[in-house]
Amino acid sequence: MGDRSSVRDEEFRAFVTGRWPRLMRTAFLLTGEQHAAEDLVQSTLEKTFVAWRRVGSADDPEAYVRRVMINAHARRHRRKLREFLAPRDDSGLAHEVADTGDRISQADDRNALLKALVQLPPRQRQAVVLRYWEDLTESQTAEAMGCSVGAVKSNAAKGIAKLRAIPGLADTLTSEGRK
Repeated sequence: MGDRSSVRDEEFRAFVTGRWPRLMRTAFLLTGEQHAAEDLVQSTLEKTFVAWRRVGSADDPEAYVRRVMINAHARRHRRKLREFLAPRDDSGLAHEVADTGDRISQADDRNALLKALVQLPPRQRQAVVLRYWEDLTESQTAEAMGCSVGAVKSNAAKGIAKLRAIPGLADTLTSEGRK
């Protein structure tokens, strides 16, 4: 029994080590805050570890874990916990405009994108994050979100349309030939 347990523990450890960066990125894009993302990933992995024998033998363990994460995030959001991707009022802060090819400019672009993401409803944000950051197919996204492919298409299209409608975001991401 102890031998099987140590093998299971090692399989889980290898899974976590290999998938941690991707899980953290997804969690951060969903929650908008580093600490909340870490909490979300850790609580997801706690739930997953308990059922690892079943999860590890699944066709796609990463998809299973992603689904657990999406469900945990949705439950947290339903409880009306507030999420912040950016400060609400940064009018007092001075913003330096950098050359478009440097890291500071890329950070500004990222900040603008995160501010735009916070404006999306949770389901649209989930669809956009999973489809375009995680590069999942529509069916994989539907499975992760627990909805139909049509709902994924609809939420992703609405989310992208809202992002494109934000004037500063479109200008920031398309200036100087960048997309």
